[in-house]
Amino acid sequence: MAEEIKADETVDITDVVCPVTFVKAKVAMDELDIGQVLRVHMNDGEPCQNVPRSFKEDGQKVLRLIDNEDGTYDLLVKKQEEV
Repeated sequence: MAEEIKADETVDITDVVCPVTFVKAKVAMDELDIGQVLRVHMNDGEPCQNVPRSFKEDGQKVLRLIDNEDGTYDLLVKKQEEV
């Protein structure tokens, strides 16, 4: 069984559309300390494609993308050193 990853904070972006989805998630990430984990609750589709990619491009570590099997996903991202 996969190890459970504990999120330090959660942000729900199911009520916003791209490109605001990543902006809202990034603001939440900026409030975390290095090493903390953010859970991003988002809809299937564009957010699932764009938000993980944008976090990687921003230098963050994408840990897991979880399919909630209800049309939503939870993305777990670990905050890395500031660039």
